[in-house]
Amino acid sequence: MGTSVQVTPLCGVYNENPLSYLVSVDGFNFLIDCGWNDHFDTSILQPLARVASTVDAVLLSHPDTLHLGALPYAVKHFGLRAPVFATGPVARLGLLSMYDHYLSRKQVSEFDLFTLDDVDDAFKSVTTLTYSQNHHLSGKGEGIVIAPHAAGHLLGGTVWKITKDGEDVIYAVDFNHRKERHLNGTSLESFVRPAVLITDASNALNNQPSRRQRDQEFLDAILRTLKVDGNVLLPVDTGGRVLELILILEQYWSQHHLSYPIFFLTYVSSSTIDYAKSFLEYMSDAIAKSFEHTRNNAFLLKHITLLVNKSDLEKVPEGPKVVLASMASLEAGFSHDIFVEWADDPKNLVLFTERGQFGTLARMLQSDPPPRYVKVTMSKRIPLVGEELAAYEEEQNRKKKEEALKATLVKEEESKANGSDDIKMDDPMVIDSGTSHLSLRAAGQANIAFKDILVDGFVPSSASVAPMFPHYDEPCDWDDFGEIINPDDYVIKDEDMGQGSISVDGDLNGKLDDGSASLMLDTTPSKVESWDLTVEVKCSRVYMDFEGRSDGRSIKSILSHVAPLKLVLVHGSAEATEHLKEYCMDHVCRDVYAPRLEESVDVTSDLCAYKVQLSEQLMSNVLFKKLGEYEIAWLDAQVEKTDSGMLSLLPLSRPAPPHKTVLVGDLKMADFKQFLASKGVQVEFAGGALRCGEFVTLRKVGDASQKGAAAAIQQIILEGPLSEEYYQIRDYLYLQFYAL
Repeated sequence: MGTSVQVTPLCGVYNENPLSYLVSVDGFNFLIDCGWNDHFDTSILQPLARVASTVDAVLLSHPDTLHLGALPYAVKHFGLRAPVFATGPVARLGLLSMYDHYLSRKQVSEFDLFTLDDVDDAFKSVTTLTYSQNHHLSGKGEGIVIAPHAAGHLLGGTVWKITKDGEDVIYAVDFNHRKERHLNGTSLESFVRPAVLITDASNALNNQPSRRQRDQEFLDAILRTLKVDGNVLLPVDTGGRVLELILILEQYWSQHHLSYPIFFLTYVSSSTIDYAKSFLEYMSDAIAKSFEHTRNNAFLLKHITLLVNKSDLEKVPEGPKVVLASMASLEAGFSHDIFVEWADDPKNLVLFTERGQFGTLARMLQSDPPPRYVKVTMSKRIPLVGEELAAYEEEQNRKKKEEALKATLVKEEESKANGSDDIKMDDPMVIDSGTSHLSLRAAGQANIAFKDILVDGFVPSSASVAPMFPHYDEPCDWDDFGEIINPDDYVIKDEDMGQGSISVDGDLNGKLDDGSASLMLDTTPSKVESWDLTVEVKCSRVYMDFEGRSDGRSIKSILSHVAPLKLVLVHGSAEATEHLKEYCMDHVCRDVYAPRLEESVDVTSDLCAYKVQLSEQLMSNVLFKKLGEYEIAWLDAQVEKTDSGMLSLLPLSRPAPPHKTVLVGDLKMADFKQFLASKGVQVEFAGGALRCGEFVTLRKVGDASQKGAAAAIQQIILEGPLSEEYYQIRDYLYLQFYAL
């Protein structure tokens, strides 16, 4: 029997809710993603609350609220204390995203679901891994290896690979196969025939234009608005897809020498860009090469101004401008207030670059037909004055007195519990209460006149035995050279050095924006005033898909290539999920699952895996051949049990039977075309085949889109008259494989 794998959706199936899934691998429970929506609706977290105590490890895939927004709340309220794993960008930008959400909410409401300290507590112990870095779990997870791989959606976005006993479980949601300005495409296509693939159906029904066409339409829409003296608002996330938009605008403004001002407005905008500058190794090859050769960092912005306060934007002179402001949902944050101010001007443009979350203002404005009027709630935090301030201060003083009284009672209880047994009687500062009382009585008998003076204010109480705050030194050992120390106390553990755990505190290691820091430190008593407002929407509204996800056609092609043994579909509308499920059952694999909320599906592999020992006699005669990072060889052996009961492979007792030559490798037609061209062969694609020279044709028959056992079998057919050209191209073809 193969590795036992069960998948239980906790949120995000048959709908567009946040993502959160429990994946059990041989009894070890992974919580993969821990998302929350922009409404911060606690009701959708109930399934997570029921299993949080059983979670052994948390894997985070992307740095936005849909994938990690509930982590601080779960740590605080659900007792989620399992180790958390993520790439560096996901951990850092995810932390900033939660800071931005908290500050945005706190300015317009009495937000109390979590605090900045809760965010710090949730992220301070995240273990960061780099792409393709294998991390071996210990203890209960002994034998399990996890590794992050590029997803191509957000900076640091991850396709998680979980390996146990040679079987792979792949978690790949929100991946993007396209190369973009700041990211390479996903590495999902490098996996072939995993035991289980968990992926989403979000974009299964959508098709996208080419990247060049999309970018040009985006820039044209902005420039048309600016040329008629209109303003452009782009509601964006904190540190995700906004990085791609920033590079598009920065490069275009630089190439065309435009002077229209551009502003990036979030509570953590400066910190976001600072971290983006430091994560170049996670970005596209073009950015990495540019920095390597010219030391030019793509995020050294010359045309985009970073702001952390709306008052700074209000100081900008009147005129056309572009503002990228959080939040993308328009539910809170700077984008909400700017939209209300700009909505009544038909010259202005609100440009949405992602689909709004269900039930949000952004989703309402993206509807067809769009509404002419929308009702919004405006809120403002104002300082307390007069009677309200006095009442607030009185209440605070009362709370402080109660806390001080509780602290005093606790100290007295601790002092009584410790008693006089813990006090060293040879300490010159310690007073023996019994001796003191005897001395006082003796003094009273000798001189009654001084009785009151001796007693009043100087007699220690029955619970106190020292005239100073109690301090007890821990005993330590000494030798001729001084105090004996333990060297282990001064050694940095290897795991601490190798894994790069994040350490965060209130000032985000000194990299938090000054404006945001002042908001956190502002303790001025205040209250929130709210009022409803009906806004007439006269401005233009346009939606363009910059979500950075593969579209339906690409998803189907990638899944056919990966050809998993078992497939689990999550996160997507009911229509999209059922559509992709039907397609995959016909073209990818027989075992396709689309579980409902809290429905556990058993996707244990049908393969029978055995651990065997390779004997020294067998290995001494094996000749290995190098295949990329691996070495391969053909083995003819017989299986026997050792004295310990372990299966062992031993040399055959008789000569090995002959076997057909096995060609190992995966031929990519495009790469082979370039190889032949480098050898001087005229080559071109024609009718799905590769025409080589004048008479020879090469084609592939059977691919990974076939389901069942034949999914990984491909035939390469070389057609043409037997000639020198034919044999030469055949030799070139053999060079693309390893023969065993």
